[in-house]
Amino acid sequence: MFRSFFSAFNRVNLMVQIAIGIVLGVIVGIFYPEIGSKFTFLGDFFVKALKSVAPVLVFILVLAAVARHRADKPTNIRDILILYVIGTFAAALVAVTFSFTISPTLILNVDAYDASNAPSGVAQVLKNLLMNVADNPFSAIANANYIGILAWGTLIGLALKKSSESTKTLLAELSDAISSVVRIVIRLAPFGVFGLVVQTLTVEGTKFSEFVSIYSILLATLLGAMVFVALVVNPLIVFFKIRKNPYPLVLTCLYESGLTAFFTRSSAANIPVNMSLCKKLKLNPDTYSVSIPLGATINMAGAAVTITVMALAATNTLQIQVGFIEALLLSIVASLCACGASGVAGGSLLLIPLACSLFGIDNEIAAQVIGIGMIIGVIQDSAETALNSSTDVLFTTAAEWGKQRDLPLSSSSD
Repeated sequence: MFRSFFSAFNRVNLMVQIAIGIVLGVIVGIFYPEIGSKFTFLGDFFVKALKSVAPVLVFILVLAAVARHRADKPTNIRDILILYVIGTFAAALVAVTFSFTISPTLILNVDAYDASNAPSGVAQVLKNLLMNVADNPFSAIANANYIGILAWGTLIGLALKKSSESTKTLLAELSDAISSVVRIVIRLAPFGVFGLVVQTLTVEGTKFSEFVSIYSILLATLLGAMVFVALVVNPLIVFFKIRKNPYPLVLTCLYESGLTAFFTRSSAANIPVNMSLCKKLKLNPDTYSVSIPLGATINMAGAAVTITVMALAATNTLQIQVGFIEALLLSIVASLCACGASGVAGGSLLLIPLACSLFGIDNEIAAQVIGIGMIIGVIQDSAETALNSSTDVLFTTAAEWGKQRDLPLSSSSD
């Protein structure tokens, strides 16, 4: 009986499972708190698993990606790559602006938080960055020093660029292996989210109305920033490239690519849809056959928004003051993190600790932030993927049309 139940439950979409976990967590936390208090260990276990796997994941992904990078990649997509970078960085800046304006917070267990780790200003942030870069690589992984992990992963990856193809294949397989381990951890999300919700409503004594209010504000910040990027920032970038009204193209990409990506929640799965749309827009196949798969890997404006907003929500909760320079550094780090989010179960959420480490937020707190991301991820992940994937086609088209200024924008409907 139990085997058939779990078999049927396992066939249900993960996001639906997480939604079920949230609903059950709310019901148990409100109406059966005594029973719910016995299941809070599920949330603790899930957070601990996330805390353990994230440092190894970041190190292996960075090392493998740098080592496998080829300098002789086709150069005819340079303009598209520039648009990808500009778009992702601009999205991070928008997220900073929305976070400063709305000031979302989180529900965190901060009993073990050491406020002395928080930097007192930009000079302290830069000093911490340098000291963390110089950390021993084994110590960096063991202590979740993400700046050190990023630095050592990059350096070792560069040193392995001239290694044999068999070595690079091994690194790729190692990257796939750790990603598989992460997927196993993420499969525990429905139970972990259930435990986290119950813990919030019982052990921490948060009222349901407060629970809904806090996470509604957080979700509104995330979705508001993504919508602003999609309907204001991206059209501005495209306009400066093609010097024509960008909105017919923007809306076409959102409708034909973004809508599908919203429901599939996978940039990789949306590649065939984007390829078909590029063909419909009469783009050069030699260009979009490279730029679309590449965009599904590195063009991550939505991920940059998620990483930035969640990190700043954590600083708001911990009352860490973030100035303009620190926010600018966060935008740069979030943009770099976002490029590594593709293909990772949990995507941008698993890279939040790297951004949090800028402000001295330890791995214990950062793992809780990931757990909260799972709670709102039912909606956030769909919107993030829609923005990411639709922008791949948008910038690919803008780069090509930018070189053909006489091409009428109405051709998009041919």
